[in-house]
This record gives sequence, C-alpha cells and structure tokens, in this order.
Amino acid sequence: MLDPGISSFFADRKEAWLKKKLKTSMDDDEVQALKIECEEVFSLEQWLPNAAKRAGQISMATHPCTFSHPSARKNKNGYVSSIIATTERVDDGFLKTGNVSVETDALGNAAALDVYKFLTLQMLDGQQLLAHIQQDSELANKVLNIHSSSYQELKDDFLAMVDSEGENITSSKIKQIYFPVENDYHQLSLLTNSGLIYHLRKQIDHIRFSEEVKALRDIKRKNEFSEQGFTEIYNLTTIGYGGTKPQNISVLNNKNGGKVHLLQSLPPGIQNRSTHFPKTNFFTESFRYKDYRDVFQALHKILTTDYNNINIREGRDYRIQELLDRIIDKMWAVRAVAAEQYHADSSQLKHHQEIWLCDEFKQQREESEDWLDKLTKEISVWITRSYEKIFAKQAVKLGKAELQKIAEIVQQNKEALR
Repeated sequence: MLDPGISSFFADRKEAWLKKKLKTSMDDDEVQALKIECEEVFSLEQWLPNAAKRAGQISMATHPCTFSHPSARKNKNGYVSSIIATTERVDDGFLKTGNVSVETDALGNAAALDVYKFLTLQMLDGQQLLAHIQQDSELANKVLNIHSSSYQELKDDFLAMVDSEGENITSSKIKQIYFPVENDYHQLSLLTNSGLIYHLRKQIDHIRFSEEVKALRDIKRKNEFSEQGFTEIYNLTTIGYGGTKPQNISVLNNKNGGKVHLLQSLPPGIQNRSTHFPKTNFFTESFRYKDYRDVFQALHKILTTDYNNINIREGRDYRIQELLDRIIDKMWAVRAVAAEQYHADSSQLKHHQEIWLCDEFKQQREESEDWLDKLTKEISVWITRSYEKIFAKQAVKLGKAELQKIAEIVQQNKEALR
C-alpha cells in the first residue's frame, strides 16, 4: 500500500493524461484501451525509471542564482552551482536562512517539474519523499524496489536533483563582493533566499486578504461595531521576477506568478522634497510625462507589431500593469506630503482625488466606493488619451478588446489604489 501522498500524485496525473487523450468520438473499446495504456504509463515500473533519468534536469536550491539574473545559471565554465543551505535554527531574533521553515526551491527544465513535485511530496510522517530516499527508509525501499530498474540506480538518479558536490561555480551576472579576510579577500556571491521571500509574501497576503480580514474590513466600512480588530500594512512595494515568463526563474517563482512584496525600509526623517501635492489634477501635476514616457514607448512598440500571439498580449498587459504600478508609487509619494502641502481653502482638486490622496479623507476613503469607481474610470480614460496624445498620428487605434483589457487591469488594482 503506497503512501496517500504518492497515490494522490499518480491519481491526479492519470486524470490529467486521460482528459487530454480522450475524445468524444472514441468507442468503448478505444476508451478501455486508453485507460489500460494510462495505467501502464503511470505504473511504478514504467514511470519511475523515466522520471529518474529526468531528475538531473532540475536542481533543487534554497538560493537560486536566477533571482540575480535570469541568464546566470550557465556560463563558459558550466552550470552555476546549486546552493542548498543547511543552516540550523538559532533563537537569536534574526530573520535569516535557517530560522524560518520554508519550501525548498528548484530551477531547470520545466519538463521535469513533475519529478520535482514527486520528490517533494509530503509523506504521512511529515517528511518529504526525497528525505526518505536519502535515508534509505522502509518507505523508500517499498517505492523504489521495482523489476525494471535497480533500487540503487533509481536512488542515484533521483538524488542528482540535490547533488551539490564538485567544484563551486559562480557567474559574473551574480552580485559579488570581495570580503576582507586577514591579509587577503574572499569572494562572496550574493544570492536570494527565494523560500524566505515567498514565505513573507504568503504571510503578508494572509494579513491583508484572508477571509477573516475581509469580513472585518467590511464591518468597518459599514461603520459597525466589532470587538476584534485587524492589521493593515501600508507602503508595500511589489516587484516581479522573470517578467511574463516567471517559470524561467524558478519553480517557486512560477508558482507565485513572479510577484514579491517588499516592506518599507527607509531611514527616518528623510523627506522627498521633489514631490509636490497637486492643486488641480494629479495626472497633470504630480504624475508627469517623464514618469511614464518609457512605458508608453514600450507599449506602442508592442501595439505596432505585425503579429498577435499570447506573448504579445502578455507583453501588452505587463506594460499596462507597469503604468498602474507607477501611478500607485506616485500616489504614496503624494500622500506622504499631503499633510504639509494640502490646503483645503485653496485647493481646486477634484473631490474624488482629494479622497484618494488626503489622509483627512481617510475614513471616507475606506467607507465609500463611489470615489474609487470615478478614479478607476478616470485612470482608464487617462491611459487611452495619453497614449493617443503622445504618439498622435502614429498611435494605433485601440479596439474594443484593448480598451476592455485596460479597464480590466485597472479594476484588478482597486484595492492597491485605496
């Protein structure tokens, strides 16, 4: 009897395989033959040797080099060493590798992701299948003892995914420093702990978007009483790894869409004197041409391409989202100076922009949706008209699909604009 985690793994793959192969035109005999073939393909006797041979195409790592540069994995000296940190937990109060239990990442050929998922399956005892194979446990012997291949051969091939022996190889594309040691220097390659940054994102998303928090936030908007409070995290920055192809960076990066949250980390007392609170319109006074011209130029290049495929559409969506990200960044900068620079008696700012940008309207901002609806419509119109104004006769006439996509992406950012 296999561990439930392994049984579930193969059941999911059989279902997906059959769904892809089955056709409505097949008769009962053909369907039965296909089911028999499916059982053979995903039997341990046939699947394990095939998977073991592909295991070396992916390397598990706690600190993938591709987070420094997408092309850092390979250079003239070969593949960059896969780093698996085994630092022990120390109760010293520091947020660092080893002190937080996080998921191990992996990078390499996406065609071998099923092998990675297989080896990282959690067994009933809480350990991953990979750990059982490393320990030659009873479970590992039960799974890998098959007639079509030897236990040791399968084990060696599967462990190639975590093999970090041999000469350490780095890349010029990785950020490096020379650290002084006695009368010499030691070269350090600075790498990102991807498990840690995505664990942080998971924690932040739970604080902001859990069902419990959504319910409490709704109670607050309705101005109703609740004994339980909730936490808000402001001044977040979201960065992306891999652009429209997060799978090129790592498994964890692809799983999370390439988006990482950064907490604000600034020295106290520093003021941005170059930011001025708008008097009449945010988009003409605070968000100026220099802040977004490169994005529109990149968008125009995509729109004038002679062909249309998913990469082109993803590139278009990425540039529209980049405009929204820059608007949000500028929004926070303007809010930071609002207390000093906003004067209600002389301001001619539209009321929905006042609610959006001034903290004195914070309660109205949280309790009402009318101002946000006006703002999202205004942003959609501003994107369209700005593009047409910048490129004039060279501008591509935006069709219904493009206009609808702009409005859709703006709507997706409503919470970030609040």
